[in-house]
Amino acid sequence: QLQLVESGGGLVQPGGSLRLSCTSSRRTLANYATAWFRQAPGEERKAISCISERTTRYADSVKGRFTISRDNAKNTVYLQMNRLNPEDTALYYCAATEGWCGEDWPHFSYSFWGQGTQVTVSS
Repeated sequence: QLQLVESGGGLVQPGGSLRLSCTSSRRTLANYATAWFRQAPGEERKAISCISERTTRYADSVKGRFTISRDNAKNTVYLQMNRLNPEDTALYYCAATEGWCGEDWPHFSYSFWGQGTQVTVSS
C-alpha cells in the first residue's frame, strides 16, 4: 500500500510561486509514475503533470510554468508552480501507479491518491 500526502498549498498573489510536495510515507516512489492533478470548483479533475524514472510530462495549460521533479531519497515528488494566475486555483492532488508516464498518462488508472492541497491564486 502506498500512502501519499500532499503539502505546500496556500494563498498566493497572481504572478507568484508555490511548491507542492507529494510524499510517500512507506515506500519509495522511484518505481512509480507519479502525477499531479487538479480540480477547480464545478470542473472535472484534470491531469497536469507526471514524472517517472526517465520521463516528465506536462499538460499544455501548465507547460513552461510548472516543473515536476522528485527526490527519491526523500520519497517525494515536487511541483514547482511559477507565474500563477487565478485560473490555477484548484484542489491539487498527487497520484501514483506502478510503471512510467506513457503517452496516455492523463488517463491512467492511478492506484494511489493523496488527500489534496488547496491552491488559491488571488489578489
